[in-house]
Amino acid sequence: MDKEKKYLKIGFSPELEGGDRLIYRFLEIFPGALAWATLLGMAAASYFLPVWAAFFIIIFDLYWLVKTVFLSLHLRANAKRMKENLQFDWGLCLSKLKWEHLWHLVILPMSREHLAVVEGTIQAILKSPWPKERMILVLTYEERYLEHGEKIAEKIKEEFSAKGGSASGGGFPNVLIIAHPKNISGEISGKGANESWAAREAKKIFIDPKNIPYEDILVSSFDVDTQIYPKYFEVLAWNFLTAKNPIQSSYQPVPVYNNNIWDVPALSRVMATSGTFWQMMQQERPERLTTFSSHSMSFKTLVNLDFWQTNMVSEDSRIFWNALLYYDGAYESIPLSYPVSMDANLAPTFWKTVKNVYRQQRRWAWGVENFPYVIFGFLKNQKIPLRTKLYYTFNMIEGYWSWSTNAILLFALGWLPVLLGGRDFNNLVLAYNLPAITRTIMTFAMVGLVTSAIISMQLLPPRPPHYGKLRTASMVIQWILVPFTIIVFGAIPALDAQTRLMLGKYMGFWITPKHRK
Repeated sequence: MDKEKKYLKIGFSPELEGGDRLIYRFLEIFPGALAWATLLGMAAASYFLPVWAAFFIIIFDLYWLVKTVFLSLHLRANAKRMKENLQFDWGLCLSKLKWEHLWHLVILPMSREHLAVVEGTIQAILKSPWPKERMILVLTYEERYLEHGEKIAEKIKEEFSAKGGSASGGGFPNVLIIAHPKNISGEISGKGANESWAAREAKKIFIDPKNIPYEDILVSSFDVDTQIYPKYFEVLAWNFLTAKNPIQSSYQPVPVYNNNIWDVPALSRVMATSGTFWQMMQQERPERLTTFSSHSMSFKTLVNLDFWQTNMVSEDSRIFWNALLYYDGAYESIPLSYPVSMDANLAPTFWKTVKNVYRQQRRWAWGVENFPYVIFGFLKNQKIPLRTKLYYTFNMIEGYWSWSTNAILLFALGWLPVLLGGRDFNNLVLAYNLPAITRTIMTFAMVGLVTSAIISMQLLPPRPPHYGKLRTASMVIQWILVPFTIIVFGAIPALDAQTRLMLGKYMGFWITPKHRK
């Protein structure tokens, strides 16, 4: 990595000194301060300027209605596109291109997951028609869970390694089992540190000795519960070979949480499916799309970036921003509009599941740590066009602000001026009609829930035989929980994460437990 771009590996403000540290700290404070200023400012306006607050509420609700319709159209468009891509003959399409030089490097970072979780992921890869001789499978476990990791790794290698080093033996000719050492200075224990170590080891052990060109290798970093759909590697290869600038692009599938979706409680289903829907809507807005969770990219770019960052939590999205800054704004994330299946949040008890859903949402919301990093990088990199900087800056501010405030505002705004505005305001016709106006607008906005219910049913895998039709009905009825979930498991975890960053209470990496019935 270029010395002039040493700022690319910043984790948080204490790693800097002098004026740079003050600037970065200010940027860490900004998202949380903006969110709290909005919420407290609205309460103050409802007390001191209730008429103005009431008009703002009506305008805000109309804005939300338009935004809901706009995003619903994107959701429907991507659902149609994804269905078409699942039915498309990608093998035939790929046969018209020169693809035999491509390799797939698949990295599976593991923690304490059960054997069944890891087996399901590798079985799905094995069923892919992509030739296994052109694939490198890396299972990387944590040394701090050494006994568990060695036990799982031994069984995986025994079950999935090809006999005689050939795929004709029914497995993978190139399987690497790697242990990520514990207590490496400067690392935060988590996926980023684990997968970076694995990629470096794969480079040293397999790629460099075989002189495989880095630009011929596509890296897929998967959560260990990620089960690909059959044509994933063909879809990925086709998009790579037809991209305008394949090396300077990431490739993002749609995460659907179907592995255990029939088993999880309604709250967890709604949050998991809502996450899928957000990713689907972003796929229709590729200029806003970054990397999330399981993603793919060129090994050459990964080497240029010195792999994923190991000193922060949200390494999955950070790698996109690393690349955007490294390539002076000339980097993009290409939507695959093709799914990969993962686990929805499930724990042994209902309340443990609820707790884990909140913690997972807060960890995702901790992606706000990218905001100071990106803006600081923009200040340091004068080669990035001003238009690019302004575009991403606005989108990040609007995105994090909306995440932490909009649901709370929708819930509270219709009543705040009535409760706080005093007798003079409550004697106005506006005060009498305000709750009814906001309720009517929000009723129209509920059209998005109808769309969500329909598409969620289309994405479901077949119902397991031990569940009856009542379970299917609950998959539709569950969407009445959305007004509750968008506040308790949406806005509040986001506000929690932004407040922690604002106060300098930096989060560590929390691994979502994988529980199967």
